[in-house]
Amino acid sequence: MSSASAVVAVVAFSSAFTNRKVTPPLLLSTTSNSILHHHHPSSHTSTALNVSPNYSITTKNQSERKSLPSDIDLEHALALFNHILYSKSEPNIRFLNKLLGSIVKVGEYKIVLSLIQKMQLSGVGDNVYTISIAINCYCRLNQVNLGFALLGTIFKCGYLPSGVTFNTLIKGLFAQRKFLEGKKLFLKLARKKLIEPNVYTYGTVINGLCKSGNTSAAIELLRHMEKHNFEAYKMLPTYTAIINSLCKDKMVDDAMNLVAEMTEKGLYPNIVTYTSLIQSLCSFGRWEDATKLLKEMAERKVSPDARTFGMLVEALCKEGMVLEAEDVLELMIQRGKVPDLVTYTVLMDGYCSKGQMENARKVFDSMVNRGLVPDIICYGILINGYCKSRRIDEAMCLFKEIPRVGLNYNIVTYSIMLQGLFENGRCAAAQKLFDEVFSKGLRLDARMYTIMINGLCQEGLFDEAKELLIKMEECGCVPDAITYHVIVQGFLKGGQCNEALLLVEKMFRKGFSPDASLISMIMERLPTEVQDPTLLDIIQNFVLKDR
Repeated sequence: MSSASAVVAVVAFSSAFTNRKVTPPLLLSTTSNSILHHHHPSSHTSTALNVSPNYSITTKNQSERKSLPSDIDLEHALALFNHILYSKSEPNIRFLNKLLGSIVKVGEYKIVLSLIQKMQLSGVGDNVYTISIAINCYCRLNQVNLGFALLGTIFKCGYLPSGVTFNTLIKGLFAQRKFLEGKKLFLKLARKKLIEPNVYTYGTVINGLCKSGNTSAAIELLRHMEKHNFEAYKMLPTYTAIINSLCKDKMVDDAMNLVAEMTEKGLYPNIVTYTSLIQSLCSFGRWEDATKLLKEMAERKVSPDARTFGMLVEALCKEGMVLEAEDVLELMIQRGKVPDLVTYTVLMDGYCSKGQMENARKVFDSMVNRGLVPDIICYGILINGYCKSRRIDEAMCLFKEIPRVGLNYNIVTYSIMLQGLFENGRCAAAQKLFDEVFSKGLRLDARMYTIMINGLCQEGLFDEAKELLIKMEECGCVPDAITYHVIVQGFLKGGQCNEALLLVEKMFRKGFSPDASLISMIMERLPTEVQDPTLLDIIQNFVLKDR
């Protein structure tokens, strides 16, 4: 049993910001008495919103309210907020902050900012928690500059920002891909001892560094973090972020070493990390190591999820082990995991690449029977498979089915069918298809023009091929190196050597150079066919330079 087969068996705060003069729409006051006095809460009447009796609003002494129901929804939170804010008794700012926090949890950040503004206009005093909530909202709305502006308000009010507030700003910087600023802010705060970094702070910075691709800096910070003797289980997300990042960087050995460190501390990878590790190992063909991890997953009762199964299907197909990949797919279904369109498409492509079109079609039909709707990529893969297997009639039948199932052709699908027709000797049908696409006003790409030019050359239609090259440029599609190689090779093979060399000269003028195979083909015909000594010198000089 091969190593790959064994897998199947086992599966059974920077100054740049603090100095910016940015004024947010939300202007928090320094004292409660400085707010517009004519907006005193006693001048307002209660709103007519209905509030559930389960929340038992007490207006006589709001300070007695210390907790908030965990199941409160947005509508009731807003109703309760307005009732408390506009009641005759003095609003309890602590409870209002709790309501704001509950609305933040459901992602209604703009609503929270408007409610804080309403608090200001109603004369309710501010505190550090209210401002921190506003900072959090601005950061989550990708307006971290406004968050920093409010940080200045906290200092002006005589408050000391909490570590949570700084964490929020650091996270906001990373969310806006301001990785350098986020790292600088963290180091500045730690160096000046403005904060005592906790697990969450370290985790925020390390996660941001990993997302920016700066894994080495993340590992360096992890080593500093380890000196604090945090509880091991709290560091699991941090280890996971770095391991996943190492896998993305294809540094699988470093990732495995870090897993070993985790294990010594009693920490074990979760399903996401296991999947990243196994995927990296499979991509390097390290099936034995991948098998060990799969066994470890089974021993620790970590069940593969749909992504893990899908990754294994893809890895096996790349190794040409399509039958084993289908076994994994069947096991996936038995385990109650639903394969997605990508997983089916990968397996279908695997069969097509081996010319096993009956099996590819079975996968396609199975996908449809399970309620998945094939997209244009699925159709393109299957059509290409039929064309390569010289089953052009079946390819054309499937091609014609595309609009009937509500899908639209794209240039890639047209190109696949066009090439298939030429390769199967259907030159007239190919020309008809090309004219049809052209008449629709679709913007053709260089690949489609190149396929058509190649087909015309193979049919000996050299004048038509030259005309199409000119037409291609007139339509704003610039021929690339592949286009020139194809037409030059076509003309040389057809004995049109003088015309071919003129095209080579044009190719040089456009900044493209012939590859080794084209140079070889040209040189074979130079003794008897070349009539232009200048072009001969250019080609020979290029050959000598290339050597």
